[in-house]
Amino acid sequence: MPTHIVAKMGDIADVVLLPGDPLRAKFIAENLLTDAVQYNSVRNMLGYTGIYRGNRISVQGTGMGAPSISIYANELFNEFGVRRAIRVGTAGTIQPYIKIRDLVIAMAASTDSGINNIRFGGRDYAPTATFTLLKSAYEIASAKGWKPFAGPIVSSDMFYTENPDEWKLWAKFGCLAIEMECAELYTLAAKYNREALGILTISDSLIDKTATTPEERETAFTRMIEIALETAIS
Repeated sequence: MPTHIVAKMGDIADVVLLPGDPLRAKFIAENLLTDAVQYNSVRNMLGYTGIYRGNRISVQGTGMGAPSISIYANELFNEFGVRRAIRVGTAGTIQPYIKIRDLVIAMAASTDSGINNIRFGGRDYAPTATFTLLKSAYEIASAKGWKPFAGPIVSSDMFYTENPDEWKLWAKFGCLAIEMECAELYTLAAKYNREALGILTISDSLIDKTATTPEERETAFTRMIEIALETAIS
């Protein structure tokens, strides 16, 4: 019996959007879905199911970090039969040509997390997105003229690191941005033979220290949500 998502079988759609912020889940349900019904409020990690262009879609908050999204992805995949999960989150750019509010589609996710080190007994594992979802998302965004960036990102365990310049090593090896969840989502999707993708909006820059407001991060990043919804039903 799931302990963090209290819902009945059938309450959750086969396709789920995964924002870290539960208030972004609420915003999506109230503004972009029709006939949305809340199915979860445990720990205020809100979950809803509604309709988008005639298709049932759920949206579930996951919290911040690999351990938190791991809880919700495990329960969604293993207990509720979710087949497709698309993270809609924020990230910090580590490349000078990627700016605040730009879109990044995460092709692969390097990580400094210890989760896969534990899971694979010290072996390296390369968490990657589902190619068909990545291709669809890129084409949908490009057709709208939004020019997304697609490439490798980093899923970090620490928001406040001991070395504030450690991002420069990731940047040197071609990573585009840093967030905290995609590596675990991609790994679990592979484990359960599911589809997964991360679509990210750049909310801050580790290069020049600029950042968006909390209110904007909660409600204004609708381009990535629209891409995710269109990709979800593609």
